[in-house]
Amino acid sequence: MASKPVYVLNGPNLNLLGAREPDVYGRETLADIEADVKAQAKTLGLTVEFRQSNNEGTLVDWVQEADAKGSGLIINPGAYTHTSIALLDALKAASIPKIELHLSNIHAREEYRRKSLTAEAVNGVIMGFGAKGYRLALDAIKTLV
Repeated sequence: MASKPVYVLNGPNLNLLGAREPDVYGRETLADIEADVKAQAKTLGLTVEFRQSNNEGTLVDWVQEADAKGSGLIINPGAYTHTSIALLDALKAASIPKIELHLSNIHAREEYRRKSLTAEAVNGVIMGFGAKGYRLALDAIKTLV
């Protein structure tokens, strides 16, 4: 197992998965996704620190913590993808490998969701695969750490 965990951070409203717009985000809950990610991480020889917050500042703090204590970072910034310069700056400052993740394809959504401010600060972006995107992101981060 990797000595440092991979941080999997989830932004605003992701705690509502399974109930919020299931036609867009799927029926899996965040707890379902966490269990799946932790099981897959174990098979990959990784450990995971899985978290969710609706607060921008908390996510910034966690990105900084991941840089100090983690081996890699997977982040689903939620709506902060499109609005948070603070999160962008934290991601730019972090030197660990980083993957941005979205359940839906943001380019096929409303105009205001099509721009990711945070994408320029990560190694890659995975989107449009629903909850399975977390598995793809974990596989990708394994190659980078």
